[in-house]
Amino acid sequence: MTLDEVTPRITTFISESFLDGDPKGELTESTPLLEWEILNSMNSALLLNFLREELRVDVPLSSINAANFRDIAAISTLVSGLVAVPAEGV
Repeated sequence: MTLDEVTPRITTFISESFLDGDPKGELTESTPLLEWEILNSMNSALLLNFLREELRVDVPLSSINAANFRDIAAISTLVSGLVAVPAEGV
């Protein structure tokens, strides 16, 4: 799955799930999700569940950090990188 495929899906999920659809259109790929408290612990858990259920990506515990979840661009890069790496035993 490429960045061009992943980014809009993550953007839509965050917009609809945490920003009531982002009516002012303020959410961008560089919006500081942690700094603006869009991603708190509960929303982060919901996002991780979305990534697992909808994009079929399990984010390793070691990759769950502020750098990888600072904005949509960072999350998309993480997810597309994880999709590119086949799971062990596959």
